[in-house]
Amino acid sequence: MKIAIASGKGGTGKTTVAVNLAWVMAERGVAVQYLDCDVEEPNGHLFLNPCIESSEPVGIPVPVVDESKCNGCRKCAEACQYRAIAVLKKPLVFAELCHGCGGCTLACPTGAIREEPRPIGVVETGVSGRIQFAQGRLNVGEAMSPPLIRAVKKKAQSWGVVLMDAPPGTSCPVVATLRGADYVLLVTEPTPFGLNDLRLAVETVRELQLPFGVFVNREDGGDRRVHEYCDVERIAILGTLPDDRRAAEAYSRGQLLAEALPEFAAAFGRLADWVQAKPATLVRENA
Repeated sequence: MKIAIASGKGGTGKTTVAVNLAWVMAERGVAVQYLDCDVEEPNGHLFLNPCIESSEPVGIPVPVVDESKCNGCRKCAEACQYRAIAVLKKPLVFAELCHGCGGCTLACPTGAIREEPRPIGVVETGVSGRIQFAQGRLNVGEAMSPPLIRAVKKKAQSWGVVLMDAPPGTSCPVVATLRGADYVLLVTEPTPFGLNDLRLAVETVRELQLPFGVFVNREDGGDRRVHEYCDVERIAILGTLPDDRRAAEAYSRGQLLAEALPEFAAAFGRLADWVQAKPATLVRENA
């Protein structure tokens, strides 16, 4: 079962939920793997402290033009939707814009274009106690993270539970993470900003036709609009965490809340109960 943990905005506690759920399930003897797909700012390792066993470079194929074979027909430029290649007096390649689709190579009638890999980051794998661990690290200055996210997802094991910690927001990197998930857990907070971004996240997940539920972090019992929205939209709220200063202190020390605070361990335990009770083939609720 592959579960993506996502949020409409940063700072809701998405990674907190992901790493603590992984830890609780591992403590129960469940085969669990944590994939940090937030490759621009991976921080799950700060809490799980994995032993990294391997690091593999990841690249995307970009065009290289042999000017002696180029006849200036511009078919390569016409084929590229991202304007990564242009032909003026001679062909120009803008590698940072290239998505590695290979369209220009196919379009070239003279065979003047070949592809060479351009490194964009690395995928690191290892273990944290009983948790299988993998994360991506995007090179500084790189604009495109989806190819690296897909490389991280290829490390997913074919058994047990795979928890995919998605980037925040609703853009392409999030969609790249969510595709292929069996279920999406949307983490939010009971604030006007949290509700606004939860609506955007719900729209995205429904567009992808994935079943999903909501987990509310920093619940203080005051603002009930997130709960009211979920009631109206018939979205299951799978758990809540209280707004507790002790949690912020443990977080700042890089501690797992489920290990440091018994009441938080109970909340993540209930979420783990739900995950273990959920069948591998899910009914497409909320789709």
